[in-house]
Amino acid sequence: MTVADAPIGHRDACASGGQGRTVGPLGPLFTAWAPGPAEAAANSDGVIVSVTDFAAARLRDAPMIALTGMRLREGWYAMPGAVGLWLWSLPLERRSGSVSVWTSDEDLRRFVTLPAHLAIMRRFKKAGRLRSATWHAERFAATATMGRARRWIATPCSSAP
Repeated sequence: MTVADAPIGHRDACASGGQGRTVGPLGPLFTAWAPGPAEAAANSDGVIVSVTDFAAARLRDAPMIALTGMRLREGWYAMPGAVGLWLWSLPLERRSGSVSVWTSDEDLRRFVTLPAHLAIMRRFKKAGRLRSATWHAERFAATATMGRARRWIATPCSSAP
């Protein structure tokens, strides 16, 4: 199974509005790859890829949300099980998110339940809408992963999970 055909798991918080997502002609802006401590072990048993998309309800909240993501990225080099991370944004559309790569589902869950991550989620819970997708890839290939993430970011929100 390749990155292109592996199933995606969705947590789509856009169902309440069913709004489509727009992506400008240049697509999202991405940060440079931030390697994690597990980068060298990325392909031993495959990887888990997680993509998030947060749409801020108000323009004035979007910069702080993006900055908060950048701050969380600063500790990435020490995140157990993290292969690496890209952050992305579509500033004119008030959207930002991440593409993170993990050695296992457990490592991704450990990150999601970190006190610092939970505090961020609580702080911005009512500031917009979040959706996410995850998939397993037998091998980590940056170009294929980025391509699939870009396609997912460009897809409209669905009304079904």
